[in-house]
Amino acid sequence: MEQSVFEKIYEIVKQIPYGQVATYGQVAALAGNRRWARVVGYALHVNPDPDNIPCYRVVNREGRVSEAFAFGGGNRQVELLKAEGVEFVDGYVDMKRFQWERPVF
Repeated sequence: MEQSVFEKIYEIVKQIPYGQVATYGQVAALAGNRRWARVVGYALHVNPDPDNIPCYRVVNREGRVSEAFAFGGGNRQVELLKAEGVEFVDGYVDMKRFQWERPVF
């Protein structure tokens, strides 16, 4: 059976290492279509298993957290990332240091 788009997205998000982040566009590209960035946002908003799908590790391309973070708002997302050692500069994730380096094929 072929995976749904959301299932593909969740499989990619599960691979983001502890203490690192990925962008919506990066997750979209790894899931199969660079244009799915908005779909990634929808999928994460309805994350069925937040204990195993770390959607808080996904930020926008500038390193900004989501104000609409589904599991407690932007402040909760910041707390979760900081607990993993992710650092922020002027309210944005330091993408040069903490962006996941997984190659996109």
